[in-house]
Amino acid sequence: MTAGTARGSRRDSDDSGHDELTAVQAALAAEHAAVYGYGVVGGRIAGDRRTEAQAAYDGHRARRDALRRVVRDLGGAPQAAAAAYELPFPVPDAAAAARLAAELEDRLAAVYADLVRVGGAVRRREAAAALREAAVRSVRWRGGGVAFPGLAERAAEAAPTGSASAAAGAL
Repeated sequence: MTAGTARGSRRDSDDSGHDELTAVQAALAAEHAAVYGYGVVGGRIAGDRRTEAQAAYDGHRARRDALRRVVRDLGGAPQAAAAAYELPFPVPDAAAAARLAAELEDRLAAVYADLVRVGGAVRRREAAAALREAAVRSVRWRGGGVAFPGLAERAAEAAPTGSASAAAGAL
């Protein structure tokens, strides 16, 4: 192995670490938005669906807190939540709240798909589990799903996904 090859391998490793941190930060930002969004959902939904919204809210808060720790472990400073987020559409009633919940989960699936792509083995497993949970929640809220949740083709049909390039403050 030549010195140039060794340096190139190290740089590739450094780039993948940066990519992983960027993807974890994007997942953290999406979880912040989901926590906010589920606050709106919970205020507009009733009955059994409210219990489902509360469970999702609690799950996203726990995942958000875990991602903050991961960002610190990767040497980054966790991105703070925005004071407020712009909803993708008005949410005046329970039906719109269910659509919002499905949209939140679709966006989370896209962000976690990115993390699966760039994460190390442990992070990849955690991101795959989060993607699966988001896809299942989306199906429950919407009443139907897509063949491959989280893929860019699906995300392109929706508004910004909450990825690192999405506008701050948007859900």
